Amino acid sequence: MSRVTDVRYVGYAVPDLAAERAFYADTWKLKEVADEDGLVYFAAHGHDELYVVRLRQADERRVDVVALAADSRADVDALHDKVVASGAKVIWPPRELETYGGGYGFRFFNPDGIEMEISAEVGRGDARALEAREAIPEKISHVVFHSPQHKEITQWFIDVLGFRLSDWIGDFMSLIRCNSAHHRIAFLPGPACLNHVAYDMPDLNEMMRGLKRLRRDGHDTVWGPGRHTAGDNTFAYFVTPAGFAVEYTSELEEIADDDGWEPRSFTPAPDIMDQWGIGTGGPQTMPKPAPDAGLFTPSGV
Repeated sequence: MSRVTDVRYVGYAVPDLAAERAFYADTWKLKEVADEDGLVYFAAHGHDELYVVRLRQADERRVDVVALAADSRADVDALHDKVVASGAKVIWPPRELETYGGGYGFRFFNPDGIEMEISAEVGRGDARALEAREAIPEKISHVVFHSPQHKEITQWFIDVLGFRLSDWIGDFMSLIRCNSAHHRIAFLPGPACLNHVAYDMPDLNEMMRGLKRLRRDGHDTVWGPGRHTAGDNTFAYFVTPAGFAVEYTSELEEIADDDGWEPRSFTPAPDIMDQWGIGTGGPQTMPKPAPDAGLFTPSGV
């Protein structure tokens, strides 16, 4: 069955490109790999995904696109047909991509109106083994959204894009996977918008060293450090100059396709959201959700 297999990148429009660019390069420690046609691309050092962040200057802050991977052109075509059959709006059908790295893909609005892309055959980047105590992100991990129809859109991602349900926290947070990682996408109630984008650190020690470096640079956590229960991953959340939440995470649970995993439902409680309970802040200190400015409006890039 054709399905999405990973998260590629998130594209943002920001009012202060210089500040956001400096954050990802100097603070978050991604590597700038291209600056073309007003778009700035950043990759993570430890993975060969060509880029994980794309930035552009704009008067209004918005999410331009969340890009997902498929294994082949045939999978892209099949997923396009399923998106069309579901009634979701296609922005443009499968075609050769003109953005950095090329490839073959299509754009559409998910049921909440957030622009998404599914692609295959995108060029690969250079990866390297991260050194001990380097304390920088290895790769992109997962993306969490708010949705006014979080249960329905969770099922849409399962039925249309081939995700699998890993867990629920109560009836308000779904965690779904498209590969062996416990979750690559999650949904929370709220207006349609991004909640946060997470990046894998090589291990807990590297995450804590990265946290120390960010705090010394004046970028304190809005929540963390801690460890979630669903997915068993560690976390520390920060906010970029444009107001987007980003996360350091490590030790995310792995699920083999053939291990007979049964989705769990965790009763909401403080020690479910954070097993340790020692970090600063909490969900209430994260950026307040508001409808994304780009809903059902093509980014054009």
